[in-house]
Amino acid sequence: MTAQLRQPLDREASWRVIEQQRRAIADVLAELTPAQWESPSLCARWRIRDVAAHIALTPQPPSLGALFAAGLRANGNYNRLIHDLTVRAANRPVAELVSAIRTHAASRKLPGPTNYRNILFDTMVHGQDIAIPLGRTIDIPADAAATGAATAAEIGWPVWDKRRLDGLTLRATDIDWSYGAGAEIRGPIKALLLLVTGRAAALENVTGEGVPALAARLLAG
Repeated sequence: MTAQLRQPLDREASWRVIEQQRRAIADVLAELTPAQWESPSLCARWRIRDVAAHIALTPQPPSLGALFAAGLRANGNYNRLIHDLTVRAANRPVAELVSAIRTHAASRKLPGPTNYRNILFDTMVHGQDIAIPLGRTIDIPADAAATGAATAAEIGWPVWDKRRLDGLTLRATDIDWSYGAGAEIRGPIKALLLLVTGRAAALENVTGEGVPALAARLLAG
């Protein structure tokens, strides 16, 4: 399956969006109460504090030694590795987390075997993980969301089960973008980006005959 998008963001444009998103996230975090820092995010099992720590860690990855030790503790499980590193980093004072995100907002350092395309969708989605449950708004450029959704939709093991989108067509209503083949799901590209990355909260913003099937897959875990 391939995504249909007239012009995906290039490297330079992607990094500009990543920087803008990091700064917008830091601005939201700087206004939070202690209780809000501990409240659940849209990212399963992570508090707002944990998501902030993950964003702060991205341009400041642990050393290879620390990654190796964490990998052993996680028994080679990628998602557990990311979770463990993040939760450990989340113990830092919240002011340090905000400062780290701001200080490294323009950093183009890539952690491990990843690339700027992955950092683009990861940063945008985690910004929404923070903003939406708190009733805040972090705007995402439609072309950036479309580029991110196209990247995320093609990622399978060890992050996601790639079959989660089988038999479905995702079609944006606010930009010329679609992905897949089958029962259609229609909605704003921001909602589709969140659905592609497993955020069931975005189901209320889409319509179409494919919604029940995707809802069942997302809610099943």
